[in-house]
Amino acid sequence: MDADKKAQIQAHARAIASLLYEETDPDQVQTLAGIEEAVRGQLLEYVSPEIGNFLSKLVVAPQLDANGASPVSLDD
Repeated sequence: MDADKKAQIQAHARAIASLLYEETDPDQVQTLAGIEEAVRGQLLEYVSPEIGNFLSKLVVAPQLDANGASPVSLDD
């Protein structure tokens, strides 16, 4: 990965972390276990689904033929 893309990822990750921190119960981030639980929970609930949705749209779009039907639906 080139340095520019890495820097962009770091900047976006920090922005996401800041937003998620604002929504985190302050008592939960008093211990390492609490921090780990908060981070894991927020990644699973908010971040991973967005990345998954974005990537799935990239994969599905090229598979549609000119009529809008996917090759899978043509197998019947």
